[in-house]
Amino acid sequence: MKIPVKFVSPLTDEQFVELKSIMKNSTKPRVRQRAHGILLSSEGFPIDEIARICRVDRDTVSRWIDNWESFGVSGLNDKPRPGGPPILTESEKQVVLELVKEHPRSIPLIVAFIFDKTKKKVSGTTVKRILKAAKLRWKRIRASVKGQRDEAEFEAASIELAELKTQHKNGEIELWFFDETGFDGQPSVPYAWQPIGETIEVPSKKTKRLNVLGFLTPDNQFECFSFEGCIDTSVVIACFDQFARIKTPIPRVVIIDNAPIHTSQEFIEHLENWAKKGITLKTLPTYSPELNIIEILWRFIKYLWLPFFAFLSYESLVVALENVLKQIGSELQIDFAD
Repeated sequence: MKIPVKFVSPLTDEQFVELKSIMKNSTKPRVRQRAHGILLSSEGFPIDEIARICRVDRDTVSRWIDNWESFGVSGLNDKPRPGGPPILTESEKQVVLELVKEHPRSIPLIVAFIFDKTKKKVSGTTVKRILKAAKLRWKRIRASVKGQRDEAEFEAASIELAELKTQHKNGEIELWFFDETGFDGQPSVPYAWQPIGETIEVPSKKTKRLNVLGFLTPDNQFECFSFEGCIDTSVVIACFDQFARIKTPIPRVVIIDNAPIHTSQEFIEHLENWAKKGITLKTLPTYSPELNIIEILWRFIKYLWLPFFAFLSYESLVVALENVLKQIGSELQIDFAD
């Protein structure tokens, strides 16, 4: 038996533009798919070919065409579905939330526990809806070094830093945080708002590394030194010597991490000379990066402030980074809330 050929009626210019917009901008995947199907039909694609492209069966495509002919754009939307009574009671939903604390990576395990406890069969989709309603989301777990640090030392350092920040705010001292980082042609790929169906692409290539050594205060005063080449003890000492030449009327306290460069004998031998120039260095406990606020600055630069064109070439990176570094403390600031 010959299957009759079926196409949508010819589209007006307004309908064509509207369908193109829906296909590109609708937040609903099924609506975008149906708009695509109607456009394909208007271009002469038979139902079987549209079904193959959209990965649905031919009866589904046929319904899309019928709904379009009968209802126009509104026919692209899903029909309202009557809601049934919830499968789980509020107390049983609370059990789901307690279970996810113990088993945060396994929806099937939670489903099994719920059946064992309530004798109710729920789907993984139902469990996900409960979790989303409770403001939980599926995201990457962050690696942490907290378990390796001495909590007593960390707490003591936190208290001392709070006191130093108060002294800095009162103008009794200048509190600076020091650290080193590097930049090259391989970007720290950030999240960004992007049109549906489009993807922002950032160039990525291996280039020379541009290193930055920086001093930062809680109120965004910033001094830095950038150069090509590896960071070793002599480089760090040279930067501190340059920093020590900056005249200030009050003592300066510089917070540094526990990197080997900062604890080497060669570095330690210069502490007395810097102290004579009003600079006292305090070393953070090991595995305490969150106490060094300049770590936040590096993240802002890499994930937020560096423009995409910086990664077109090493030369572009140098220009863009230098521009960002010059603006820190003026146009570019961070609110280091306590």
